[in-house]
Amino acid sequence: MDLYEHQARQLFEEHGILVPPAEVTDAPGEARGIARRFGGRAVVKAQVKTGGRGKAGGVRLAEDPEDAERTAREILGMTIKGHPVRTVMLAQPVDIEAEFYVSYVLDRAAGRFLAIASAEGGTEIEEVAAARPEAVARVPVDPAEGVTPEKAAEIVRTAGLPPGAADFLVRLWQVLIREDALLVEVNPLVRTAQGQLMALDGKVTLDGNARYRQARWAEQRISHEDPLEAAAAAKGLNYVKLDGEVGVIGNGAGLVMSTLDVVAGSGARPANFLDIGGGASARIMSDGLSVVLSDPGVRSVLVNVFGGITACDAVADGIVRALDAVRPTKPIVVRLDGNNAARGRAVLGGLAHPLVHQAATMDDAARLAARLAHTS
Repeated sequence: MDLYEHQARQLFEEHGILVPPAEVTDAPGEARGIARRFGGRAVVKAQVKTGGRGKAGGVRLAEDPEDAERTAREILGMTIKGHPVRTVMLAQPVDIEAEFYVSYVLDRAAGRFLAIASAEGGTEIEEVAAARPEAVARVPVDPAEGVTPEKAAEIVRTAGLPPGAADFLVRLWQVLIREDALLVEVNPLVRTAQGQLMALDGKVTLDGNARYRQARWAEQRISHEDPLEAAAAAKGLNYVKLDGEVGVIGNGAGLVMSTLDVVAGSGARPANFLDIGGGASARIMSDGLSVVLSDPGVRSVLVNVFGGITACDAVADGIVRALDAVRPTKPIVVRLDGNNAARGRAVLGGLAHPLVHQAATMDDAARLAARLAHTS
């Protein structure tokens, strides 16, 4: 579960990390007053859960209150990588002396956390790592030990961070642990002209499995997320919005991830990740199709199911009943394999729905879905 920047900075403040004064609004007229409270100038930042905001024009410096209102109005009308901008954050400008990058991320393969840091912050860290890998330090962190002052000092030495960054790193680790986060990132971490270390931007990904311990963020998710993700969450669906034209529905996270790759390899872009789990009932199929088809960017849908606990004929029966409830207007490609696949395909064949197409393999289904997306 990704947080917006203004939510991340709230966590930082609660753990003693310095951030610039800022306010969030969805009304351009309010931006004028906010900028006036900041002394006239303000940095206007689109609040979307995606990177590349600056390159897309979603982060701009307003020179006066009138400019802040005009800039907020322009940014609020943007869509950045498929994410509509519904709120902006206005932050007080900071006199920057130097910029750095720091983050902690879960390294699942190694069963530990990884501290990633660089003295070259303020840019795309992926680009820095590709061009000059020696400029990015990677320091393993034992989750049982955590980031002690000694470990923080090691990270500072390895990455070439300023000496005062050790305390900052300890505090950032507390954000990760106490908030059940999988990722905390600050880019840039800046040293101001007054010598203060300050988080100018933040990214936090919380572990959805820990929502029972973090009730306030579970509630925040519903009220602030993309409308499709919020609608899916309300139905109990495991859905993630992506920037593409082929809607993807499958049973099992691994199968869905593989399907996304195959769709991309077929020359199309997946529009979402939707795992309906092992029990693909008529209601679940109906809910899933309803969410996916309500995405205006979807031009075709690929349903990829491997029958196991739930047999394919039961899945097919669920699709038939779901079609009556959803009444689709976009082509749907179905690939069934596994338990009772032949019976399931026969059920769909007998339906003879003009928008439902079947494919024998995942590759064939992805190619067909991609072709239909480009021609529908």
